[in-house]
Amino acid sequence: MSLRGSSPSVVRGALETGDPLPGGAGFAGVVDGLLVRDVLGRVPLFVDRSGQVSVSDGWAFEPTDLEDPVLVPAGTATSLETLAGDVSRLHSKSPTSAFERRWRLPEPDPEADPDAALESLDRAIRTATDTVRADDRDVAVAFSGGVDSALVAERLDAPLYVVGFPDSHDVEAARSAAAAMDRELTVVELEPADLERAVPAVARAIGRTNAMDVQIALPLSLVGERVAADGYDALAVGQGADELFGGYEKVVHLDHRVDADTTRGAVRESILTLPDQLPRDVLAIEATGLEPVAPLLYDAVVDAALRLPDALLADEERRKRGFRRVAGRYLPEEVTDRNKKAVQYGSLVARELDRLARQNGYKRRIGDHVTKYIESLLDDPVRTATDRDSR
Repeated sequence: MSLRGSSPSVVRGALETGDPLPGGAGFAGVVDGLLVRDVLGRVPLFVDRSGQVSVSDGWAFEPTDLEDPVLVPAGTATSLETLAGDVSRLHSKSPTSAFERRWRLPEPDPEADPDAALESLDRAIRTATDTVRADDRDVAVAFSGGVDSALVAERLDAPLYVVGFPDSHDVEAARSAAAAMDRELTVVELEPADLERAVPAVARAIGRTNAMDVQIALPLSLVGERVAADGYDALAVGQGADELFGGYEKVVHLDHRVDADTTRGAVRESILTLPDQLPRDVLAIEATGLEPVAPLLYDAVVDAALRLPDALLADEERRKRGFRRVAGRYLPEEVTDRNKKAVQYGSLVARELDRLARQNGYKRRIGDHVTKYIESLLDDPVRTATDRDSR
């Protein structure tokens, strides 16, 4: 397969019109001699720094298929002929300069009517989830009990799976949310041996060994293993909601973590972090044999999110204000209003991986001790490939 995520006709249309959100859930691959990747990088794509790139060789959807992978920057469409003729740029300090930027995230004016903005968002979410339901796939949902995965679960009416250690926040939150929604829940309870076993495979699959990325990818991989073993084809996730709708504290307090001086500007900065995050999550799920499905990252939803006014984003009292109001049309109030923890903390994977590192002699005082422990579990170094400079 030379293209993933969308049809060639959709990508050709995006190339012709310059539309960064042409419909669907992103794309990457080769079309008409061009190496393309959508504006949010929802489909990972890599080229091999060590060889010539052609229509049939030198690029891949997984970094493990290449000797020295470089992640193709999001929003680019680059001639394979150009890449093949100037391989030296891939070896420079800024390999992303070898790629041609074709699409940028839109900056529409906010919708003046809050009710109209909410209706547009509701319609977009229904369109995205209806599209997933219409596909011929058996889908399960990675369910943390938070409003993001709960809305996805309710709209898809798919089985719910939560992963975590027995005393974790996510397991308890998922149990209470599932009960409030009158849904059955499968709990994938972890023990330290699960992490020791999974770390090497996860690090290789995502092409990263730093502690944070591996801690985030591990729960996705471990829940994906169970979902795949139970016979499902795809794993649906609530990814993207925090970035799109104002789920982070920093978008309200506008501290050192953001450059923007408005909440809406800070939310846009959060959205622009997605091209760095999504390859990790997608690759972790795909390595289990499942297709990742993220309805909240469909183009229609992204477009509606970009048009939300400040009043429907976040303030001191409530994050994701507009998103929660739409979710409240489908979910019990106790689920709509609850906050969540990041998956690596809510599942206790970060705590237990830290404990394993220290038990194996990697003390905190040595600095970045968890990353060093992760690297110790690998027989060979992992060549990393990220697009942190591609935004």
